[in-house]
Amino acid sequence: MKVALFVPCYVDQFYPQVGIATIQLLEKLGVKAAYPPAQTCCGQPLANSGCEREALPIYRHFVETFKDYDYTVVPSGSCVYHVQKHFDKLEQTPEVQRVRATTIDLIDFITQVLEIKELPGAYPHKVGLHLSCHGQRGLHQANESEMTPVRDGQLRRLLGGLDGIELTELDRNDECCGFGGTFCVSEAAISGRMGHDRVHDHLRNGTQVLTGGDMSCLMHLQGIVRRQQLPMRVLHAAEILNGVTP
Repeated sequence: MKVALFVPCYVDQFYPQVGIATIQLLEKLGVKAAYPPAQTCCGQPLANSGCEREALPIYRHFVETFKDYDYTVVPSGSCVYHVQKHFDKLEQTPEVQRVRATTIDLIDFITQVLEIKELPGAYPHKVGLHLSCHGQRGLHQANESEMTPVRDGQLRRLLGGLDGIELTELDRNDECCGFGGTFCVSEAAISGRMGHDRVHDHLRNGTQVLTGGDMSCLMHLQGIVRRQQLPMRVLHAAEILNGVTP
């Protein structure tokens, strides 16, 4: 199986440890992933800003970079969703269709492609799980509270199998963090308040480590945690899972 790793822009620039944890985790699971040095961006920031026409060359470059791989694994549901859903703006050549179909979120790759349902290891902390809107409602990685009260999902099951872990029960299980890409710039006050509400739900319910599968949401929440000097760590799920697997 020929696998490539795509590292989102904000991970590359601000959280390189997440990219490192992702590739180390894949190696521990028996997958040797390549890192194509020509990779740049998926084009989401431009598209979110209303400049999707200008993003089309970025889309084409992404396809050209990853067209020869069986899977392109990404530690970010929002980037994966953008490739899968918004690359429909390109001419649907076999290469474009292939890349759209084979670009996959890290957690989905572990649970669906590798068919790993449980990872060995212990993580004796109270962990709060933040589910990104793109991951939950776009990629259907977890149940939606407006559809069912049952709390379930791929990442929740992987984390829940670790020895000693306690998953936080939140007042509002799947509320948006307020980041929303350029929304946090154009509507900063609303975005900030939404992030504050999300963080303090975790704080009220005892979260020690806040995690998720999308570092863009976690970046927004971590900024609030740091500014308010709250007793909470923020880690991408790849960092936790990489640290506990043999």
